[in-house]
Amino acid sequence: MATMSWEQRLQQFVEAKGTSTSDGDDAGGDGAGLPAAVSAASEADVEQMTAQCIADWHTPTAAAAAASIYQHIPRFYRKCPDENDAVRMRVREEARARHVQRLSKEMLTNSDLDVVWALLQTQYSSQENEEKMINFDDFVRVGQEAGEKFRLPISRLYAYIMRKVWLQQTRIGLSLYDSHGTGVLLEVDFENYILELIPTLPQLNGLEDSFYSFFVCTAVRKFFFFLDPLRTGKVKVQDIMSCKFLDELLQLRDDKLTADQQRCNWFSAPHALRVYGQYLALDLDHNGMLSKQELMGYGTGTLSPVFVDRVFDECLTYEGEMDYKGYLDFVLAMENRKEPQALHFFVRLLDVQNLGYIDMFSVYYFFKDIQRMLEAHGQPMVQFEDVKDEIFDMVKPVDSLKITLEDLLRCGQGDTVISLLIDLKGFWLYENREQLAADPSQLDAEDEDDDEVDDMELASSVPSGGHVGNQGDGAGGHVGNHGDGGGDSQDVLPVEREFREMSVQDLE
Repeated sequence: MATMSWEQRLQQFVEAKGTSTSDGDDAGGDGAGLPAAVSAASEADVEQMTAQCIADWHTPTAAAAAASIYQHIPRFYRKCPDENDAVRMRVREEARARHVQRLSKEMLTNSDLDVVWALLQTQYSSQENEEKMINFDDFVRVGQEAGEKFRLPISRLYAYIMRKVWLQQTRIGLSLYDSHGTGVLLEVDFENYILELIPTLPQLNGLEDSFYSFFVCTAVRKFFFFLDPLRTGKVKVQDIMSCKFLDELLQLRDDKLTADQQRCNWFSAPHALRVYGQYLALDLDHNGMLSKQELMGYGTGTLSPVFVDRVFDECLTYEGEMDYKGYLDFVLAMENRKEPQALHFFVRLLDVQNLGYIDMFSVYYFFKDIQRMLEAHGQPMVQFEDVKDEIFDMVKPVDSLKITLEDLLRCGQGDTVISLLIDLKGFWLYENREQLAADPSQLDAEDEDDDEVDDMELASSVPSGGHVGNQGDGAGGHVGNHGDGGGDSQDVLPVEREFREMSVQDLE
């Protein structure tokens, strides 16, 4: 035993002690359930060897070895200087300015790009269908082994270079608005960036100055809706650079976009004017804000009144009315119902009891309003039990009584579930999907141009008193909820009272 290592002695001791649990005192041990083989002496040996190992670890030699290892770990965090520390803030600002200046010198200028294009025009080896082609040998001049698979149109290579330069320009431009050098932009910082970017985008040349603030709000909200779903009021520059929306924004530098490309681009002038035109059309009292009744006219005018109530309960409003910024969040959610950020938006609205998930009460709460709308339009009534079973069968939640955001994302039918509960038209389309598939002529084609208005007329009709939205934290405030959740509340809604009176058998 004396030749056994500390690890072996400790393992033997632990195994022997573990096997003695069921033997008790009958094993002839020491009264603690240990067998005779594990004596007090052996336990003392283990304790002594353990103490020696700890002592050896704390010797100066071991400590020095550990310290030498830690010295090789690079410093990965530096705290930002306090704003009151003028000297450190000045040094930090100077360092950031020099870093941006160094990056700017490394970037190709427009004249450099012209030189590159001229060189490419003279270095091609063949021509196919009016496209000048270069191969690997032409490009790097290092040998003849490249072969034809490395050939590419010079227009594509130039387009790649142009895109890379644009991305570098954008990265440097965004860094100029990162005042603290943390790689994060506040909403107001990004708004200033977009405002100064407008004159550099040929596709926005015809935009009136009076519409600039509304365009900036329209552009910024898309980035923040998808990159800041928790409404922190800030986004990472890295996220901006890597998101697909940046491609749409950079596309506006191309002065040859087709009408279809502009219509599909959220940042284009025609699309921004159309969205704002819809907002003006909904604003019946022309006060620059939308009331609940005015928002009911959105789209085909078939949104559930209960759903609109929840929008105003959960989203940031001003004296009970919605500004343009809140309207943009609403539009982005409605037009992108399959996206995780939009589903997060809707789950927060459908979760009427703030439980963190959608339960059967929430389903009943919203579907009861759809039933009333069906009855008002003379449509056949549909039973709640059938819809409830259909929804839960579609989602197949982990908990059979709760639908979480993760459940909606996993099932791939989240947008369908949302449409069933908030929109009469969405419910009707789903309920009649089989007939519509057999006879598509029953469905009236949606004309996307119905809401479009003359661009120049809209640009000149921007009201000076319009409410774009505060430049605050951008977080959607929780204004209020229906009822207090108490079972004896006198303010409980009729639909909630009706739900509570239903038997358990009706719900399960």
